[in-house]
Amino acid sequence: MRIVVTGGAGFLGSHVCDRLIAEGHTVVAVDNLATGRVANIEHLFGNEAFRFDRHDVTNYLWIPGAVDVVIHMASPASPIDYLNLPIQTLKVGSLGTHNALGLAREKGARFVLASTSEVYGDPERHPQVETYWGHVNPVGPRGVYDEAKRFAEAMTMAYHRAHGMDVRIARIFNTYGPRLRPSDGRVVSSLLAQAMAGEPLTIFGSGEQTRSFCYVDDLVEGLWALIGSDYVGPVNLGNPDEYSINELARIVKEITGSSSDIVHLDLPEDDPARRRPDISLARRVTAGWEPRVPLREGLRLTADWLARNPD
Repeated sequence: MRIVVTGGAGFLGSHVCDRLIAEGHTVVAVDNLATGRVANIEHLFGNEAFRFDRHDVTNYLWIPGAVDVVIHMASPASPIDYLNLPIQTLKVGSLGTHNALGLAREKGARFVLASTSEVYGDPERHPQVETYWGHVNPVGPRGVYDEAKRFAEAMTMAYHRAHGMDVRIARIFNTYGPRLRPSDGRVVSSLLAQAMAGEPLTIFGSGEQTRSFCYVDDLVEGLWALIGSDYVGPVNLGNPDEYSINELARIVKEITGSSSDIVHLDLPEDDPARRRPDISLARRVTAGWEPRVPLREGLRLTADWLARNPD
């Protein structure tokens, strides 16, 4: 197949491009490099099956030739990025999704939206299931990302209902692994970078808030399985194992051999208290997909990559 990946130079998008190329498909990666990096995809340059277009998908999007699948992954995704780029985040969730859907409709292609667990906000139901509508503050600082993705889901389903388009929606929970930027504000990359530099590990709030961490290879496997399924509608993709941030910090110190102190800072506004996916639906529609990489192993792999790529 010929597949367009918006946000293809980002952390997750670049891993998706790798998987698609490995499966024998032709890939067109589209990215404006606002948060993506050429370094994430430069190993694919020169491969006849890969093409990179530097383009902002909030502007009209056109790819010449046949397209079988459009995977829309473009968006700032880390707290630092979407708080620094609030309007751009809202635009890529609205205008960017509209343009990507328009491309898929014109080409008769399947459309895949990379949504997020952030659509659940600070959830009052735990673990989170796809039928839960969420608990989101639309005017808080995190709302620019949460509402952009909620709107993107609504538009995707509107195109499905109005135009009969074949669509998939992946609600992606915390994902980590090689190519995370150490300074992007995500908790795994931040703690690993601090521990490896001998700096204090910063934890926001008490550290008893929980998250579920999925290694990137597992997430890409789940996404690929979802794309190949026949299910239309949101599907949680993530690791259902739940850890407090304090537990995560202790494991990071253990695997890095760090003696860094732990420093607690004020909790950001609207920071979720608990986050864990119910992946029963994903298991069913993908014929048994399941995350396989344990947290300690995934953190070691990520730490090894950070050690080899200090910049």
